Amino acid sequence: MSDALITGIGVAAPNGVGLENYWAATLKGASAVRPATRFDTAGHPVVLAAEVPESEAEAAFPRRLHPQTDRLTRLALLSSDEALADAGIDPAALDGYAMGTAVTGVTGGLEFGQRQLQLQWGTGWESVSPYMSFAWYYAVHTGQVSIRHGMRGPGGVVVSEQAGGLDSLAFARRRVRTGTAVMTAGGFDSMLCPYGMSVLSVADGVSRDGDPARAGLPFCAASTGFVPGEGGAVLVVEPGAGAAERGAPHRYGLIAGHGAAFDPDPAGSDGSSRSGLLRAARAALRDAGMTPDDIGVVFADGVGSGPLDRAEAAVLTGLFGSRRVPVSAPKALVGRMLSGGSALDVVAALLTLRDGLIPAVPGVRREDVDPRVELVVGEPRAERVDSALVLARGHGGFASALVLTRA
Repeated sequence: MSDALITGIGVAAPNGVGLENYWAATLKGASAVRPATRFDTAGHPVVLAAEVPESEAEAAFPRRLHPQTDRLTRLALLSSDEALADAGIDPAALDGYAMGTAVTGVTGGLEFGQRQLQLQWGTGWESVSPYMSFAWYYAVHTGQVSIRHGMRGPGGVVVSEQAGGLDSLAFARRRVRTGTAVMTAGGFDSMLCPYGMSVLSVADGVSRDGDPARAGLPFCAASTGFVPGEGGAVLVVEPGAGAAERGAPHRYGLIAGHGAAFDPDPAGSDGSSRSGLLRAARAALRDAGMTPDDIGVVFADGVGSGPLDRAEAAVLTGLFGSRRVPVSAPKALVGRMLSGGSALDVVAALLTLRDGLIPAVPGVRREDVDPRVELVVGEPRAERVDSALVLARGHGGFASALVLTRA
């Protein structure tokens, strides 16, 4: 089978729009978690969020597309532009049927939908945009990316909440292995609008604290819960032979293995074979032809909520035993972004392979971290690693794991 090589990356994250901007902010430990600003949170129990700032690229986005797209979809489109340019690919020069896309969005264009429903009940049905028929839909990012770049090949969306970013990359890998020349994949999500925050307000594990320094701290008992974030990443996946033939400028890493499982009670996991996350991780390692000893770093799901973090710590112990494998959780800086979060963790893992720097969680003391977890805290850790394991769990029991290796 063909190797599935990642050759291009585009990012729109709360702490940086653009690949290198995001990575520089992550290595500096720059957190984007703060009180939400885009709407009045008065009366909402959840007030903290990690919002994507406006950028020059966003301001230059074609105005004709604004009425038919949610802002999040526009960010996904801009990131797809960046990813393809980073890979040195001109879609117009390729056969449309040789290109495909799978950019997951669990929430679709949630804010667009909310605004149209407000018009429905405020001024009448005549005010509702005809674009409402698709702009709110969870497949909208895949649809708009395919239209923008003339991608007529395989398309899909894997809706598994936070695990979706990994599952979409696995979808792209399968398509590349069966002959598709270029796939764009990843995830983008946001619930940062009044309706979305109302839904989050009754979610288990969300922080209802107003202090950013106490929220979203992975594997720390003192954490007040997770913080909602927004954004994500788009990655270009292609066969290794094809990338070599065309002289791809970047070879970020290979998708070496993937595993997925389902766990009705992820918070109750004890790290035994019953754990969906553990089963997914072991399946990903088998798929890659590797063992836990081959893994140099883990990018954890790292929710920042006690029961889920304790369960993940048990999974890491069940997988690695007494070995102190470094664990990173850069989502502490950008909040929990659903499918966008796991896609962004893949980006951080690939750049760790590239630069030999493992991102740290700032502002956390070693003694406050679950002793079973070798969480990198304070400053980034300089360490050459040849492989990374990325873990993700989605609400409702979804579990996914991805193994990445050097190209």
